[in-house]
Amino acid sequence: MRSSTNNLILSGIAIAVGFALVFVLSGYINTVKPPLPEGYEDQDLSLQGAKLKNYSLGFNGLIADWYWMQSLQYLGGKILNNQDSAVTIENLRPLNPRLLYPMLDNATELDPHFSAAYSFGAVVLPAIDPEQAIAFTEKGIRNNPNEWRLYQHLGFIYWRLGNYEKAADAYQRGSEIAGAPPFFKMMVASMKKEGGSRDTARAIYRQLLEQAEDDQTRKVATLRLQEFDSLDERDAMNKVLAEYKEKHGRCIGGMAELVPLLRPVKLPNGLDFHIDRSNALVDPSGVPYVLNVETCTVEQNPKSEIPTI
Repeated sequence: MRSSTNNLILSGIAIAVGFALVFVLSGYINTVKPPLPEGYEDQDLSLQGAKLKNYSLGFNGLIADWYWMQSLQYLGGKILNNQDSAVTIENLRPLNPRLLYPMLDNATELDPHFSAAYSFGAVVLPAIDPEQAIAFTEKGIRNNPNEWRLYQHLGFIYWRLGNYEKAADAYQRGSEIAGAPPFFKMMVASMKKEGGSRDTARAIYRQLLEQAEDDQTRKVATLRLQEFDSLDERDAMNKVLAEYKEKHGRCIGGMAELVPLLRPVKLPNGLDFHIDRSNALVDPSGVPYVLNVETCTVEQNPKSEIPTI
């Protein structure tokens, strides 16, 4: 009996060490491998999470983490190698990241309670395939029926699609779960009354930022919140420019002239205009705004990282 126990322990240690060596070797290979042909990284996955479940010898969580890290590296590599200016956080289809869903699906097959993977998929997949995003989040709800964050993600997806009725239903279902924040009931009302408003969008992304479980979700939410602040700023600046042009019959000569004209202006939500050390009006990311003299309007600088709509 003692011999059998020792053999079992030694076998477990050998397997654990083997998996650790696989990760180390994988990292080494990535640093020394030669350039691969374009599209090589998009070869179909040879293994499926559901099939691995019965053969992972209790290491489901470890393999799920591997698929999770692969999904992050896969999408990150696509973005870094992208040369298409049409790619935005709202539309990742030009990247053709067709393996992202299978990787996330594998991770959550191996670990059905992998909340970070579900959150990442719910935020990113709508920019690739909304139907996949819905199916993936619904899968998370089936596996974790008492996790209110998944209903938040589902409501977010339907809101992005403009389906405010289904978004309200998702938030309503989430509000009935123990521990769900009051935000859910607020969103039910907002979806029914003003689903497409900027204030509703700001509330959704603010909550998403507060509940984010990964850096990618935080970045998307932060950029979106900066976008809404920038839109409020430009609306206010363009209103002042229109009044100035009507009064003087011409546009201002440059952005520097606009700064003193904005002093009495109040922005929504108690925010202030952003002015850098050189006294230039900048967007929330710190990039200077641009004056279009022909239209007499303030525009976002093409160098800004803030998304445009």
